[in-house]
Amino acid sequence: MAEQQSPETPADEQPIKQRKNGLYGGVSDELAENMRSGWADTELHGLEPIEQAGQTAERRAKLSAQFPGERLVIPAGNLKTRSNDTEYPFRSSVEYTYLTGDQTENGVLVLEPRDGGPGHDATLYLLPRSDRENGEFWLDGQGELWVGRRHSLAEAEQLYGIPCSDVRELTGKLGAAAGPVRAVRGHDAGVEAALADSATADGDEELRGFLSEMRLVKDAFEVAELQKAVDSTVRGFEDVVKVLDRAEATSERYIEGTFFLRARVEGNDIGYGSICAAGPHATTLHWVRNDGAVRSGELLLLDAGVETHSLYTADVTRTMPINGRFNDLQRKIYDAVYDAQEAGIAAVRPGAKYLDFHHASQRVLAERLVEWGLLEGPVERVLELGLQRRWSLHGTGHMLGMDVHDCAVARRETYADGTLEPGMCLTVEPGLYFQPDDLTVPEEYRGIGVRIEDDILVTEDGNRNMSDGLPRRSQDVEEWMARLKG
Repeated sequence: MAEQQSPETPADEQPIKQRKNGLYGGVSDELAENMRSGWADTELHGLEPIEQAGQTAERRAKLSAQFPGERLVIPAGNLKTRSNDTEYPFRSSVEYTYLTGDQTENGVLVLEPRDGGPGHDATLYLLPRSDRENGEFWLDGQGELWVGRRHSLAEAEQLYGIPCSDVRELTGKLGAAAGPVRAVRGHDAGVEAALADSATADGDEELRGFLSEMRLVKDAFEVAELQKAVDSTVRGFEDVVKVLDRAEATSERYIEGTFFLRARVEGNDIGYGSICAAGPHATTLHWVRNDGAVRSGELLLLDAGVETHSLYTADVTRTMPINGRFNDLQRKIYDAVYDAQEAGIAAVRPGAKYLDFHHASQRVLAERLVEWGLLEGPVERVLELGLQRRWSLHGTGHMLGMDVHDCAVARRETYADGTLEPGMCLTVEPGLYFQPDDLTVPEEYRGIGVRIEDDILVTEDGNRNMSDGLPRRSQDVEEWMARLKG
């Protein structure tokens, strides 16, 4: 970030961005005239379409067929302020990128129903290149001198295979348009204001739900991207094991930073806040503070995923002994979770009910809790009353894709009560968590948390564990850690 000068700095040395904000006055006419000229033509020609251009076109066609005769508006979203004049890194809305492949802020996809014919005409509304004539490229805080070059509209048309127009002209068009409109809300307040009199809440929710259900079955591009995300995640877990001694000398933050480095080098980012939970922190399901001690003899629960440049994320969890060896009780609990996961994965196959894997895993956990004397049987009673949930806590998995909890607004009948199909990708992640203050279990159990999570692709004849590059059996985990530590 450019250095911010103090008010005592002479005006001709002050950052232009700050002057634009009014802190240091205007710029001279001579400087403004000088900045208008002397710039090379950098227009790019002959660009190849993005890899998923064929898939995004098919998705738009499917969306068009679902809502004939209706205008459909899908925005990318806007920058969000982090503090004062700094913004969070931008991540475009899933619906927008799923249908276009583009990830730039302020973009809007509009599907306009064709006059007198079936289907829609798609237009991608984007910010064009910064205008050098009016000085926007250097005087505006989001000009290209400050934040980098963006594609021209002609370049974007080549990349995405969609006619492109200036997004600054869109709100007037939306306000003047007649006829039924549906929009994806929650990303662009300006677009929503322009549509205030034409869109309906029920229609908008139906659009968002349909887009969520479209993502239940992944196409070949999506499966390949998910595998890429998983493979990078496997390498990130290996990175962590190699530096556990440094984490012991510092904190969970060293683990978080180590995995983040892999995510940024090989992908776009982490797909969600990494859970780097050592010791009793492993009993907190979404421990993302990652500021605790890492101690030999305790367990580390690492739940993390790399997000690819196309925004598909992995979601993998391993629980490992920090010193490389499980003690007897840790192994007993770990092996129970492993057996539950094995039962859950075995239940993932085409034609099975989505919840079958959850029920299979929960049964194994209930059996072990009864066997250990923590619950009074029979197992059927425990399952009927859900008593195992005191320690298993959460559902055993979820759909995975561009959102870590993908397809979240799909209708229950197509998701939780639906049937598995080839191309669906989901996690299987049973766990047992004995809270540090749980007086209903023996003291030695307290503070132990174990979760094992893998990303499972439904295939034509069963399933494929996309994250099987990481060992899962307790003995294999120990051997893997010993090998990596040398």
